[in-house]
Amino acid sequence: MRRVLILGSTGSIGTQALDVIRANPDRFEVVGLAAGTDRAGVEAQAAAFRVEHIALGAVEAEQLVRDIDADVVLNGITGSVGLGPTIAALEEGRTLALANKESLIVGGDLVTALAAPGQIVPVDSEHSAIAQALRSGDAHEVRRLVLTASGGPFRGRSRAELADVTPAQALAHPTWDMGRVVTTNSATLVNKGLEVIEAHLLFDVAYDRIDVTVHPQSIVHSMVEFTDGSTIAQASPPDMRLPISLGLDWPHRIAGVGAPLDWTRAAQWTFEPLDEEAFGSVALAKRVGRAGATYPAVFNAANEQAVDAFHEGRLGFLEIVELIERVVDRHEAPSALSRESLAEAEAWARRAADDIIAAR
Repeated sequence: MRRVLILGSTGSIGTQALDVIRANPDRFEVVGLAAGTDRAGVEAQAAAFRVEHIALGAVEAEQLVRDIDADVVLNGITGSVGLGPTIAALEEGRTLALANKESLIVGGDLVTALAAPGQIVPVDSEHSAIAQALRSGDAHEVRRLVLTASGGPFRGRSRAELADVTPAQALAHPTWDMGRVVTTNSATLVNKGLEVIEAHLLFDVAYDRIDVTVHPQSIVHSMVEFTDGSTIAQASPPDMRLPISLGLDWPHRIAGVGAPLDWTRAAQWTFEPLDEEAFGSVALAKRVGRAGATYPAVFNAANEQAVDAFHEGRLGFLEIVELIERVVDRHEAPSALSRESLAEAEAWARRAADDIIAAR
């Protein structure tokens, strides 16, 4: 029986995690729940799962991590505010099932230095796929990692054709049902850029050995190429309950958590090169990742400001990545990396982004 603390319990990841737990009461016990601002929602969940300990907001969530005796902390919080709970889970020796990619990307070496081998279990479908595929060989046998991208709602469009994209169009993702920020990030492919940084930090593979391929069917979730020429892919219908279940009980699999592929029906899987002229966010993310220090925090914070401005009609779609790059180019990293310097860098990035937007 694994004791699970769920952060972001009323969001997409949290509710699907509760679905998995509800279906497997002999394997999991929910010992704590934390939401952002949805008090009624988290209280209803607590009543349904007989949970005594709840929290609202990232500060209370971090304290809950330190106070509750849990085996697994599922961090499904959205945004860099998840950094504190991530650090707390690692410092307290909990297994961290990580869906809050921003906390790892922003925290960088600060987070990885705290993690024991195997303590962080990825929940993003791409990184879960890589973790599964990596079990097929040793680290020195890995040639490269290949992250798949659906291409979002604008796959195949040229840069010129993206100029007049509307917020409603950006939110019409063809595969996944996600929140506003993540869905917009998928449309700009900023999300894939963040996932490249996440893959580097999780698996210690150099950026020049991490590639992105566009796979619109979203069946192959990512691949690992080995030195003998073999490529191991993880394939399944797009259902986040599968990687969530692995995050809760890694490396054990839970029977029936997802539907398998139907091999009795004809199907085609296609793979296309990434159009870096139309979607420059991945190349920018690699540059930011190589720079390290507070640059990924600045990249992420500037993006969050840009996404808000886009949905408020103050910024065009193509200007999102342009704005991020302008803020990154202005940044000067501090001499030491700490929670304080990260917070200062994020605050600076948000101000810089807002100033650029206001000056347009």
